[in-house]
Amino acid sequence: MRDLWVFGYGSLMWRPGFPYEESHIGSLEGYHRALCVYSHVYRGSPEKPGLVMGLSAGGSCQGMLFRVAADQRDAVIDYLRAREQVTSVYLEEVVPVAISSDKVLGAPSIVDAVTYVADVGHEQYAGRLSLEEQVKIVQTSHGEAGPNIDYVLNTVDHLKDIDIEDEELFALAERLRAVGL
Repeated sequence: MRDLWVFGYGSLMWRPGFPYEESHIGSLEGYHRALCVYSHVYRGSPEKPGLVMGLSAGGSCQGMLFRVAADQRDAVIDYLRAREQVTSVYLEEVVPVAISSDKVLGAPSIVDAVTYVADVGHEQYAGRLSLEEQVKIVQTSHGEAGPNIDYVLNTVDHLKDIDIEDEELFALAERLRAVGL
């Protein structure tokens, strides 16, 4: 059995919740990070959905790559499915991700990593919302994992900590902070 690579682009970056051997910044082509999924559990409810990240087609996305030891592979996949597939709004895919770090010794520069892509056919797929719509939803939503705003601001803070730019998400965070939350 081989080691498992996992690509995180939202809360998995700052709260993976599983054991890993190493982590690196990674770049995925063909998808971009978007606040495009209505959350009915972790950051909202069916009555008052929040918004969480998804990978949407087009562009590119930088996030975190985690290498999981082969003997932990099945347990981590089970954990990820329980965490990410609560309402089946994501499609589990294996995608090629380039390791951005030049400090990797003995690892390939591109790895096949498990990640979760937003299912555009799912009822919880929000698509592209305006900045105003996002602000309104994120300000007032709360789920089992806490306030929606905490999720967005934690993700933005983590992206800044690891020098990853995300113009749209940063604009949302700036707007949320400006309205006093």
